Amino acid sequence: MAVWFVTVGLQAQNVPEPEELKNVKNYLNLEEALAQPDSVFKLTLRGKKLTEIPAGVFTLKNLLVLNLGKNRIKELPSAIENLKNLQELDLSNNDLTQLPPQIGNLSHLVQLKLNRNEITSLPVEIGNLKDLEVLEMWNNELDTIPDEIKNIRGLKVFELRGILFSDEKQKYIHSLLPDTRVYFSPSCACKE
Repeated sequence: MAVWFVTVGLQAQNVPEPEELKNVKNYLNLEEALAQPDSVFKLTLRGKKLTEIPAGVFTLKNLLVLNLGKNRIKELPSAIENLKNLQELDLSNNDLTQLPPQIGNLSHLVQLKLNRNEITSLPVEIGNLKDLEVLEMWNNELDTIPDEIKNIRGLKVFELRGILFSDEKQKYIHSLLPDTRVYFSPSCACKE
């Protein structure tokens, strides 16, 4: 069964249910996707050696799944907020150092993969992602987690392995997310 979304232009778009999503075409080429933008729900540009996200991606208003992993992307532009229906975003294995505050406008985001980047901090707006269930950030350069992360009440998994947090910081993160499985590397006394 499909769900009907009303977009900003007041056009009804037939959007697949999560269980139907695995049977939806996964576009592997941006040019092909841009030829049929209203029909694109999944786009994978993984391993294309991209240094930035092509502007055309942000015109795909019905996009639910975007995989940009294994590239050389250095910045996530504020235009990410144009992808209002996005549920899964994979930016793992890139060169990101930060996220824009607009990431918090992706209100339908369920899964966010940011593994193997160089992210040093998260914006406080990360706490606006009320539907987020999985946040993967292993092997980044985080020093701290914003308190606003506690607003993500449905967060089931928070992956922080490969980031060295002290025992005290690990306990504090657990206190912010008592119902979340938080995965850490063994603690160290190196980042007090």
